[in-house]
Amino acid sequence: MNNNRTDRTLETDRLLLRLFKPADAEEVRDYCNNYNIYRSTLTLPYPYPLECAVSWMANHEQNFDLDKMYEFAITDRNTGKLYGAVGISNHQPYHNGEIAYWIGEAHWGQGYGTEAARAVIEFVFTEKNYHRVYARHFASNPASGKIMQKCGMSYEGTLKDHIYKNNSYEDLVYYGILNPVKENPET
Repeated sequence: MNNNRTDRTLETDRLLLRLFKPADAEEVRDYCNNYNIYRSTLTLPYPYPLECAVSWMANHEQNFDLDKMYEFAITDRNTGKLYGAVGISNHQPYHNGEIAYWIGEAHWGQGYGTEAARAVIEFVFTEKNYHRVYARHFASNPASGKIMQKCGMSYEGTLKDHIYKNNSYEDLVYYGILNPVKENPET
């Protein structure tokens, strides 16, 4: 993986993770204005108007520069096609952060979420010196949990009926991973 701090991008075999650009707003709206994405995310509104995309992207660059949060557009490395988003918070006092992602429904099942999440986890472990990364998903969205498992995360617990959404309660399932270098400093 190539980490280029100057232009704030990460590269994988198939993907280029980059900051969102204003030109991405309409495509973000189109992907996120999808009930299937809404029902599997914690805070995404539905319907999802263009103004939501614009306001969501407004502080990405500043948050990155201030080391508060790192949010990337998941794009095809060769064509630039937008597939989704991946982001991770930076809880500096605790040396950890929560990773989250979404992929446009047309691109589900192709491994983009896993590839992007792995790249971001590697980035924060190597470049930002995180000790731990964690994630959570609704029990009704096991595909998100599969991404976490493929990234080496371990199941840590379930908060039963923790979220009330769409007139029903949802279990929230937690996963986490420790920085292997920090976990075994002698190796």
